[in-house]
Amino acid sequence: MTEQTSRKIVLASRPQGRPSADNFRTETGPVAAPGDGEVLVQVKFLSLDPYMRGRMSDAKSYAKPVEIGQVMEGGTVAEVLDSRHSGFKKGDMVLGYAGWQSHAVLKGDTLRKVDTGSEPVSAALGVLGMPGFTAYAGLLTIGQPKAGETVVVAAATGPVGSAVGQIARIKGARAVGIAGGEKKCALLREKFGFDVAIDHRAPDFAEQLKAACPDGIDVYFENVGGKVWEAVSPLLNDFARIPVCGLVAEYNATGQAEGPDRLPRLMRDILSKRLTIRGFIQYDFKDQQPQFEKEMKAWLAEGKVKYVEDVVEGLEKAPEAFIGLLEGKNFGKLVIKVS
Repeated sequence: MTEQTSRKIVLASRPQGRPSADNFRTETGPVAAPGDGEVLVQVKFLSLDPYMRGRMSDAKSYAKPVEIGQVMEGGTVAEVLDSRHSGFKKGDMVLGYAGWQSHAVLKGDTLRKVDTGSEPVSAALGVLGMPGFTAYAGLLTIGQPKAGETVVVAAATGPVGSAVGQIARIKGARAVGIAGGEKKCALLREKFGFDVAIDHRAPDFAEQLKAACPDGIDVYFENVGGKVWEAVSPLLNDFARIPVCGLVAEYNATGQAEGPDRLPRLMRDILSKRLTIRGFIQYDFKDQQPQFEKEMKAWLAEGKVKYVEDVVEGLEKAPEAFIGLLEGKNFGKLVIKVS
């Protein structure tokens, strides 16, 4: 082991609205030794994902918040430096939740070996990992796209949204992607093969979306909320399915949204259009993980699914990169190259 000091980024304070650098603190300390059944790892790649904003808050949610002074949570690909677990040996690459730190001692039963085939190991945090599985399970289980239907997805250049659109096309549906800025829209068309790409920053965004969906919307994969939902909702067809994966437009909110109460209209639409709206967390469908890995690896090998990684060098860049992620500054799956 060449590095004897462990670096970690902890939650220094809870943000009020938009997170800032002051909400994070970097600490250093000695590298710990593993106990029985544990594994010492050196983190190679750290995944940054929007759900982490919720972990910074102490509001009630589906998972416990990160405590003040605790290492920020996050998925990681790491190399085993020392093992006292029979399933792992020095040099193994493993997927786990070491969080925002350079080294960690983890229970071996919480880890699994990385197998990405011909893809780089970082793909285990993206298209072959939690984001890819989120897209696969949410779209196919809740959205159930059929040939000829129109599937709309927000935050479409992100690792979840880009996979949703490509899987929709594999199933024979039209894919309409919503993203911020012309560069991202070009990425949707040229890299990911979406049928239509629309810039939500355009002043006539709602009109463009309506024109792109002349037969209405059959599946809307919700990642954003806010004004995107406002433009989508009037276009939903009878029996439309809406997997609710995220609401990134609301994550920094400090109170109720301004404007009229839209709940009565939503409830009326749910009733009259017989909409299916279901929130989900990817581990709700963990029994589908083996099938996902088999199919996604095949789609990658056949060139039916493509992905983009936005790699930032250095653990110390994680806070700035994460804040940028919440503002849509990343292009593709955001990962920190830690070592």
